[in-house]
Amino acid sequence: MATSTVENYLKAALLYEQEKYGIVPMGALVEALGVVPGTVTTMVKALATQGLIEHEARQGVRLTPVGRALALGVLRKHRLVETFLVQTLKMDWSEVHDEAEALEHAVSDRVLERIDEFLGRPAADPHGDPIPDAEGRIADTARQVTMEGCAVNKILRVTRILDQTPDFLAYVQQSGLKPGARIKVLRREVASGVVRCEIKSGQELTLGLPAAAKIVVGAVV
Repeated sequence: MATSTVENYLKAALLYEQEKYGIVPMGALVEALGVVPGTVTTMVKALATQGLIEHEARQGVRLTPVGRALALGVLRKHRLVETFLVQTLKMDWSEVHDEAEALEHAVSDRVLERIDEFLGRPAADPHGDPIPDAEGRIADTARQVTMEGCAVNKILRVTRILDQTPDFLAYVQQSGLKPGARIKVLRREVASGVVRCEIKSGQELTLGLPAAAKIVVGAVV
């Protein structure tokens, strides 16, 4: 059984691969895990020895199929636990990340299966992040579109929040832009750096382009 440290490294590598679509620089692991470079170097060597990653000198690391399967399992636990904490225990969505970080290493596969069944097998967590299924399949986010570059004057649905810091999540909640909300971008003013959109009840909202780039939208289904 992998240790919590091993699981953290593998999950960090997986998240980088999913968002950046390439080899994972050592510096990205240092930043994600909050450790010194020497610690990452030592751990990477150990993970490579275990066949969980491939290390390319002066480039970075890639997950092996075994390492990716383990990482997807940890990510599945994390996102299902977050969903359970929000939907069932009614915790605020800005507070559940740290709790899930701790619980993801303790929840057994048996308990996780019951949680997944109880929740109705959700496809995404409260922030809109896709949840891997029990076979390790996960929705592709490569073509996701944000409010920064989506179509104008088309009704869309908020599907994911990329910035999950408490302050940004509070802003999203106060603005009515949580996943599931329907919006329509009215105009994008590049010169002034803002996006003007319409939310429920015809209410208009203005947000900066950097904030708009953190809110993923998709077609209404």
